[in-house]
Amino acid sequence: MSRPERCDAIVIGAGIVGATTAYALTRAGLKVLVIDRGTLASGTTSAGEGNILVSDKEPGPELDLALRSRDGWFELAQEIGNSFELEAKGGIVVARSDAGVSGLRELTSRQRGVGVDAQDISASELRNLEPHLSHSITEGAIYPQDSQCQPMLATAHTLKYITDRGGQFLPSVAVTSIKSSGGKIVGVETTSGFISSPVVINAAGTWAGEIAELAGTHLPIAPRRGFILVTVPMHKIIFHKVYDAEYVANVASGAADLQSSAVVEGTQSGTILIGASRERVGFKEGIDYSILRLLARQAIELFPILAEVQLLRAYRGFRPYAPDHLPVIGEDAQIKGLWHNAGHEGAGIGLAPASAQLIAEILTGESAFMDPTPFSPARFVQGAVA
Repeated sequence: MSRPERCDAIVIGAGIVGATTAYALTRAGLKVLVIDRGTLASGTTSAGEGNILVSDKEPGPELDLALRSRDGWFELAQEIGNSFELEAKGGIVVARSDAGVSGLRELTSRQRGVGVDAQDISASELRNLEPHLSHSITEGAIYPQDSQCQPMLATAHTLKYITDRGGQFLPSVAVTSIKSSGGKIVGVETTSGFISSPVVINAAGTWAGEIAELAGTHLPIAPRRGFILVTVPMHKIIFHKVYDAEYVANVASGAADLQSSAVVEGTQSGTILIGASRERVGFKEGIDYSILRLLARQAIELFPILAEVQLLRAYRGFRPYAPDHLPVIGEDAQIKGLWHNAGHEGAGIGLAPASAQLIAEILTGESAFMDPTPFSPARFVQGAVA
């Protein structure tokens, strides 16, 4: 596709956050260009499990965003067709100690107070829902709202919706600088030439900090590495997303060293996905087999039957980490017309539709569905977050 000379908005990043942002702006009547130095979903999105979760979030602005986004996913499927394996499969959180049970019960109580369908369940109910779960696990909670999709398919079909309506997607084109005049965006310089636009949205995920630097501003987004194991396709033995209650604490932790807790779920293709690890080691590549062994051991503790299941492959990805664990959604504090939609860490797929909606509503002057202040990029300029 040829490079346009001008458009209403440029979205940098063709992952799921960029694609849904372009979708929301297209529906608002803007002519949108999506640009990526790679191909669609070639970054963090390709390493995601497709989780659309409310269960792993404490009450607060991120959970409010997640509740809206969960509904937004099913609205998106109605609009473009459910061709990306969207399924309200439900999530189960299990606890294996007295302290874990107490903490889980306290969390579900607070979540119910803000609209989450969180149901405490007994050992017999656990066994009915997941027959192969270890008998050492006696208590848990089920979250019927938790869902899953195939994120690369979702990105592809969302981008097709945009291009079918006059938008454009330029793969394998890198942004080399973001131009502004008088503190306002005027366009971007790329490896294929200059493109004029009064609006640029930085949806570059883990690389959003680098994109911000091209515009002369600052965004403290850093990579947080994680690994996933994938089994061979098989008959269905796991029916929900099942994870240890420690996972919630790991998600919220700011520690740089390795953290790992069992997360196990099946897919519509028959494979089983096993995670999850988190560590801040920069963009360190390669496979750490000690982490893979740890993930396998933790999964077998939840589901002993997995000891007999063959692994197909393992892969790693980098989550876009913000220091206060909240995504960065909104206009840059210093450069008008530069917007950021990044820093969702491991929740980018789940939070994508609502984050995109928030950007579109603020940008076009509509009333936002929630207060966007907690996500504002200005919080870093003001020094509120180290």
